[in-house]
Amino acid sequence: MTPIEALRQFWGYDDFRPGQLDIINAAVEGRDVLAVMPTGGGKSICFQVPALLKDGLALVVTPLIALMKDQVRNLEAHGIKALAVHSGMDRAEVESTLRDAAYGDFKFLYLSPERLCTELFRSFLDILPVSLIVVDEAHCISQWGYDFRPEYLRIGELRKMVDANIIALTATATPDVCTEIMEKLSFRSRNLFRSGFERPNLSYIVRECASKDEQLKAICNSVPGSGIVYLRNRRQCEDTSAMLKAEGIDASYYHAGLSPLTRNERQEAWRCGKTRIMVCTNAFGMGIDKPDVRFVVHMGLPDSLEAYFQEAGRAGRDEKESYAVLLWNKKDVQRAEQLMSLNFPGLDYIEDIYNKLHVFYGIPYETGAGYELKFDIREFCSKFKLESPKVHYAIKYLEQSEHLAYDEDVEIPTRIRIIPERKALYDINVPDEKMVEALDCLMRSYTGIFNYGVSISEEMVARRLGISITELRQLLYRMGIEHLIRYIPCDNATVVRLYHNRIRPGDLDLQPKRYERLREEAVKRRRAMLEYAEQTRECRSAYLCRYFGQEENSDCGKCDVCRSSRSRIRSEALKFIAEHPGATVREISSFCADPKNGMSPSDVDTIREILDKSC
Repeated sequence: MTPIEALRQFWGYDDFRPGQLDIINAAVEGRDVLAVMPTGGGKSICFQVPALLKDGLALVVTPLIALMKDQVRNLEAHGIKALAVHSGMDRAEVESTLRDAAYGDFKFLYLSPERLCTELFRSFLDILPVSLIVVDEAHCISQWGYDFRPEYLRIGELRKMVDANIIALTATATPDVCTEIMEKLSFRSRNLFRSGFERPNLSYIVRECASKDEQLKAICNSVPGSGIVYLRNRRQCEDTSAMLKAEGIDASYYHAGLSPLTRNERQEAWRCGKTRIMVCTNAFGMGIDKPDVRFVVHMGLPDSLEAYFQEAGRAGRDEKESYAVLLWNKKDVQRAEQLMSLNFPGLDYIEDIYNKLHVFYGIPYETGAGYELKFDIREFCSKFKLESPKVHYAIKYLEQSEHLAYDEDVEIPTRIRIIPERKALYDINVPDEKMVEALDCLMRSYTGIFNYGVSISEEMVARRLGISITELRQLLYRMGIEHLIRYIPCDNATVVRLYHNRIRPGDLDLQPKRYERLREEAVKRRRAMLEYAEQTRECRSAYLCRYFGQEENSDCGKCDVCRSSRSRIRSEALKFIAEHPGATVREISSFCADPKNGMSPSDVDTIREILDKSC
């Protein structure tokens, strides 16, 4: 089977997008590949097609559980067998899944990066038929990048154990980050494929404004279709959503403080068009492939251009006209400067938080390695009278310096224990036949369910019962009321995993040189973000492309800078025409393009276009 035959057979597309086939061919030939492609550029096809053309299993490392589940569902919908292992699964489920991957005819195994270093996963490496290693969100491996995740460094170790080539993919990587990715993944040869960062259908608009709410209402009322509005915190999301609804604009909000069920319901309502606008923190959007988003609005300055470009890029994936709007004011600049002190608390403070964390859980010295702790930051801060943002970033640095793992949105699966003894069940009058079916399914699927609470797969149980997950949860709730089961619903929580035993004061290595370098890089990213917002001379699209290493760029003609430039040029051209009747197009163009008149030689094509319509 050829790549184009696989594309047509499984996805129904007639041809590849520009750049995809070169990446696919390199991977099929066994070369290591780093593909840098903008959000919505078709990265998944670039590893899914070569995986299908190779014998064996593609191991896909991604930190996004929502993306894993979506891609597994999408692959299965196209007749391709795929599996996923993530933090929401217990040991028995992981072992069963790895066994299926080893001995079944599956083509994809999605894996969260923290699973790479577990003994259970490594015990299966010798029998897993790995033909390809895929590293999604590859910028996470860069220690100086904007979204470094220490678990990604384990992928380099995996490379030594598995004889397979690598496809690394990211939407946001500067040239320096690209070099670091290839070094950390031990590329056999440098193969960088960088797609153009231009989004011809996307208009980048930046507005400095005192009243962001008024601007947002105007955008929502003037641009039809679906939208995303990004804010920094949960309270702002709730307030802004309420403000829009009060204005008669259909909106909902989404953040990590909502229950898993509520988040899923709101995400699905927005995806299928029942909700028009989602007001959210950056917890929303990762892995969501909704092609018809007409606008993305940022109500303030993001921390970096990398984050902004990725989030703004969720607009217009269907290649129709769309808008990425950034609303900001001087208060955002002041807030960004204040945040730097929170993002990088002093090393003494970080060490103090490390010690308080162990005190909080009663962990003595020389113990703690491997502990997994459900962490409530509000309770922690209340006990020690601390500011939660500062504590959050202190723990993030402890993670980056590899003392612990800090997972803020871990899915804790539903747990069930059957209360009556097995023999007694046959004498109980169960009020609903569906309950009888559910009990039978649970007994057959999970050993030990009479003795202790076991984690269950809601998707599997619902599928076997022929009902939806929502219906299953309602059924389990009623079974709990009937005292047939002890039902602990699924939850999402923050989990801290300790890598080593508690270290005594003064002996904790916090890598001060690394700390200073990270601080310097964060300052540079914030400055670049502010410069993007403040500057009004360079095309927004060209500025972004240049930031990501694409030096040859042309003006988009659609952003606020280009539109302002066209208006200025038109005004100057018409003024010259009025003062110089009978002037030729060349004379008018020369005047307008003269740097003394505030123009540049690159404006000449714009001038001629305007003159052709005006003269």
